[in-house]
Amino acid sequence: MVDPADLRREYADAGLHESDAPAEPFALFDRWFADATDAGLYEPNAMVVASVSADGRPSSRMVLLKGVSPDGWTFFTNLESRKGAELLANPACALLFPWHPLERQVRVEGTAAQLERPAVDAYFARRPRGSQLGAWASPQSQPVEGRGALDERYDEVTARFAAEETVPAPPHWGGFLVTPEIVEFWQGRPGRMHDRLVYTRGADGWSIGRLAP
Repeated sequence: MVDPADLRREYADAGLHESDAPAEPFALFDRWFADATDAGLYEPNAMVVASVSADGRPSSRMVLLKGVSPDGWTFFTNLESRKGAELLANPACALLFPWHPLERQVRVEGTAAQLERPAVDAYFARRPRGSQLGAWASPQSQPVEGRGALDERYDEVTARFAAEETVPAPPHWGGFLVTPEIVEFWQGRPGRMHDRLVYTRGADGWSIGRLAP
């Protein structure tokens, strides 16, 4: 087995300077997201969502970003899943975009709010039919007897909607908008002297600061 402590690389010379930072974080995020897409990264919209349980236990998982605007970042999920239930009970959360090939990451700390039903239905209608059926078939995060039980549920749902031209969104399926309070842009630099620019939302708008690596 390779010793993880022996895995290291030097980062590039390209940096992130205050002069490169716009007044608010979304313009810089859009620029970096475009860079990740243009570079051909696999699923550049993949992000880690961290939530906290009622007894203070954190958990995280990878999901796909489905929208970004000056209001925040949007994703969809089963509301009865672990992340869905935790975010409904405690909306404090964090996001992480790990764009390793570009030696970049974006960290977001904020609050999740449930999306209105019209927005959920509109996005669900855009999903492939197989994914729509999966949303009905999977009791996400709940124990199941085995793969066979999942396949059986999927077959039942497929038969249920076989005569339907469209598959409606399940009542337990929804989405969240994460409104940021802190957004950090991390750029790798040589000698582990990385650039970390942090946007913090205040009563008068956004302020920009720098953190030591």
